Amino acid sequence: MPDFSTPSRSVHIAAASATCSLGPDLDAIWERLCRGESAVGPVERFSTDALDYHEAACMVDLDALPPSRSRILELLGRALKPLPSLPENTRLIWTGVKGNAEWVESEISDRDSCFFYPEQYRRWIADSLGIEAVGFDLNAACASSTAGLAIGAQMIASGECESVLVCAADIVSRFTFTGFSALKALSRTVCRPFDAGRDGLVLGDGAAAILLVSREAARGADLPLLARLSGWGIANDANHITGPARDGCGLIAAFQSAIDQAGVDAGDVEAFCAHGTGTVYNDAMELTAVETLFARRPFPLFSIKGAIGHTLGAAGAIEVGVCLRALREK
Repeated sequence: MPDFSTPSRSVHIAAASATCSLGPDLDAIWERLCRGESAVGPVERFSTDALDYHEAACMVDLDALPPSRSRILELLGRALKPLPSLPENTRLIWTGVKGNAEWVESEISDRDSCFFYPEQYRRWIADSLGIEAVGFDLNAACASSTAGLAIGAQMIASGECESVLVCAADIVSRFTFTGFSALKALSRTVCRPFDAGRDGLVLGDGAAAILLVSREAARGADLPLLARLSGWGIANDANHITGPARDGCGLIAAFQSAIDQAGVDAGDVEAFCAHGTGTVYNDAMELTAVETLFARRPFPLFSIKGAIGHTLGAAGAIEVGVCLRALREK
């Protein structure tokens, strides 16, 4: 586990954007979430006839793109568009589950012209924003953008840099859909996180960009301070390649790191935005960890994956954007 000691400098979120099947931006996503809407529907992007699962939260307009256009780049472009001018020397962290899934599935002969390996996405983002491609790529399965935010925050807190842009995007591809189908992790009915009758997850398209800054960088670039990221943690339960440890030891360790850094107790936490995939084992693990940490203290615990689907590497970053709105709207 990384050595996340007590931050020496405060870390803040100065900008956040997201796009997914529920809406083109955070405003639309927030409004539809508040109305209890869901974007989950039949998959038309590829045939699911040979499978037992047939639904996901796909963005219909992405399916209208010609075969030579990358859906990942289209999503990233939409997520980057609302961002303000970035502070000088901003570091860039690209996160995603499997950046080259489009390349694997493409039938285009000149594949390198339109579909990228993971490291090429970072260069494309840097060129689009007019910044240097200094940073790294992080592919840590469905924790990719969440881990990217933790590491980016640590970079700022330790004085390594002044600002970090974390970008993430993933799509519902045949590669990921059939993979989760083989794991029997998809829902045959409706994705309902933490419900006693839950039977699996649904996948979704999505992208997000979160700008982390020091207070000094925000002041120098005339950026707002939307929220303070006061603690973070990363842990590995070393249990199984796809199954979480049932005692929640990894989540408990990561959370303990976060509250220790923040200088608070578990009792000070007033809401919990869960991973909440809707699978039997993930939700049970999270509930076990939450009960261990909070002793069944009643407070808001929620997941938005029943509405937008599981956006894989982009999930954590999109949820950060939603949490910012929740904090603003109280």
